[in-house]
Amino acid sequence: MTASERPLPSGPQQWAWTTTATPIGPLGLAATPSGLLTVVFHADAGTADRAVERLTRRLAAAPAAPPSPCHDLLAEAADQLTAYFAGRLRAFSLPLDWSLTSGFNRRVLRELAAGVPYGTVVAYQTLADRLGEPSAARAVGTAMGSNPLPVVVPCHRVVESDGGIGGFGPGLESKRALLALEGVLPAPVLTRVTGS
Repeated sequence: MTASERPLPSGPQQWAWTTTATPIGPLGLAATPSGLLTVVFHADAGTADRAVERLTRRLAAAPAAPPSPCHDLLAEAADQLTAYFAGRLRAFSLPLDWSLTSGFNRRVLRELAAGVPYGTVVAYQTLADRLGEPSAARAVGTAMGSNPLPVVVPCHRVVESDGGIGGFGPGLESKRALLALEGVLPAPVLTRVTGS
C-alpha cells in the first residue's frame, strides 16, 4: 500500500486550496503533500466555500497558507489544466492523493485513469468487465459520480454502451464540452440571434 492509498490519518492533515479559471467555469483544486486530492466544478465563491468547509472537517485542519509543498502541487495542477484546455496537454502527470475514495470505487477510477486515454471513450459495462466484475456496470456509474478528481481522472470519457452520453455530476454541458475538446464529439455550435 503506497502513502497515497492509505486511509486518511485520524489527526490533522496538511492541505491547500485554490481555484483556477477554465473555459468550463472555475475549478476548485485541493492538494495534500501526497498529490492532488480533489477537483471541484463550478467553484464560484459559494461552492468553493462549501468545499473548503467539507475538506476542513474531513482533514481536521484548515487549508495551509502559502508557501507549502501543497501549493507547489496546486500550481502544477493549474498549469497542466491550462495546457489541457488549450489543447497542448493530453495526459496529466500529477501525483494523485486517492484518499477520498476507496474500495471498488478506487479500483474503477484507477483503471479509468490508467486505461482510457485522451480522445477515447469507454462504456460503463466495459470498465466493469475490465475489473472482472461484469455485473457491476451500475456500480461503475456510481464510482464515476463519486470521482473526487474529475477531468484529471477522466470520468467524462465514460459513456453508455448504446452510444448515449451517460450522466455527469457537473452537468451534461460540461461533459459535452470536455468530449468536444478531446475530439470525441463535434464542438457545440452556438448561434446568436441579433435584432435588426
